Amino acid sequence: MRAAALTVLAALSLAACSPGSSSPLVGFGQDPELPEPEKDLLPRVNPAKAVGWPDGAAPVAPEGFTVTRFAGDLAHPRWLLVLPNGDVLVSEASSEPKEPEGFMDWFAQKVQARAGALKPSPDQIVLLRDADGDGVAELRQVFAEGLNRPQGMALMDGMLYIANTDALVRAPYADGQMRLEGEPEKVVDLPAGPINHHWVKNVVADPAGARLFVTSGSNSNIAENGMEAEENRAAILAVDPAAKTYSLYASGLRNPNGMAFEPVTGALWTAVNERDMLGDDLVPDYMTSVRQGGFYGWPYSYFGDHVDERVKPQRPDLVATAIKPDYALGPHTASLGLTFYTAQAFPAAYRGGAFVGQHGSWNRAPLNGYRVVFVPFAGGRPSGEAQVFLDGFLNADGEAMGRPVDVQVDRAGALLVTDDAGGAVWRVAAAPAAQAAER
Repeated sequence: MRAAALTVLAALSLAACSPGSSSPLVGFGQDPELPEPEKDLLPRVNPAKAVGWPDGAAPVAPEGFTVTRFAGDLAHPRWLLVLPNGDVLVSEASSEPKEPEGFMDWFAQKVQARAGALKPSPDQIVLLRDADGDGVAELRQVFAEGLNRPQGMALMDGMLYIANTDALVRAPYADGQMRLEGEPEKVVDLPAGPINHHWVKNVVADPAGARLFVTSGSNSNIAENGMEAEENRAAILAVDPAAKTYSLYASGLRNPNGMAFEPVTGALWTAVNERDMLGDDLVPDYMTSVRQGGFYGWPYSYFGDHVDERVKPQRPDLVATAIKPDYALGPHTASLGLTFYTAQAFPAAYRGGAFVGQHGSWNRAPLNGYRVVFVPFAGGRPSGEAQVFLDGFLNADGEAMGRPVDVQVDRAGALLVTDDAGGAVWRVAAAPAAQAAER
């Protein structure tokens, strides 16, 4: 393992010497500048060490907003679901330590541990309740436990659906319920298996029908484990909960995470993590509307028809059909949560736009992400430049006090943000003066 350690040090040096762009929003927009790919023999390694928040510290929002700690001392909080009565469910799950299968697995676990993402998985969902409406949850209790790395949650027809890493399960839910009763029923198995490289599964309910959509990330960076390991992965799956079946809805999406329905068109959108080892400024993560039957390039091409020559054999027939994503979100930002702002509490400029939680890079110099960004929309499409909305997750030494994951709007119109490295859910609300100015 000494040789492996020396290899990691070399990779760290590569990251430190890399000249990546220092622009905070490099690689954003509908037509981002894409540099020529670089040839990285090893992954660049530059994770921000997770150190937690000092007493009294918090992320920073724009003028006119206040940030409060809605809940703290959580165990790697990930995905959110705001219930009809205003209660908030938050899933707690993480990558788990295991016996490494070769150098690259050992290497990946070292990176995850430094970033605060490798620990025994809590495998539970916690209920948070702010009964007095002061922006802080005074009640917290375990809502469901004994799950298998749960992430996304959705309500449909009186049932709560939970996306475990290996299965979509459900159980009855009544408004105001404090705990899940009984053993959840399995709806469908989901792609998992012994590799399970991108293990996070998210789920949303289609407001227009009786389907659910589930994300399924790739089992590799660029299919180096073979395409047979990628069946129904790098995809969004459409689930029929009545028949307990699913079908491939869209493919070529390397690692889709957040999903939300755009309020004007009703289209499904997703946030996607793109591939690594092509340089600091390639490939940008993105958000895009999702077409049924659409193919988005992975692994053969990126951002439309930009061929990834590392992938052998190539599929020019598929590349010719690859859909260019709608909006780039910067390289290696690890863009995860996605929500559209449909409430009225924020100033009008935010209404209808998209908030995206960017978990932050582990393989880029300088660091990228570690923030929540906002993208304005008009007529159901991105309109205007992206803005940094919630920042300050990195300290002056480049260490991560927190890492944003999911973003959701609560019943009062404030933005909730999970922070797995900081063990918190943050709440961003418009200050009373800003709200009054909008009236």
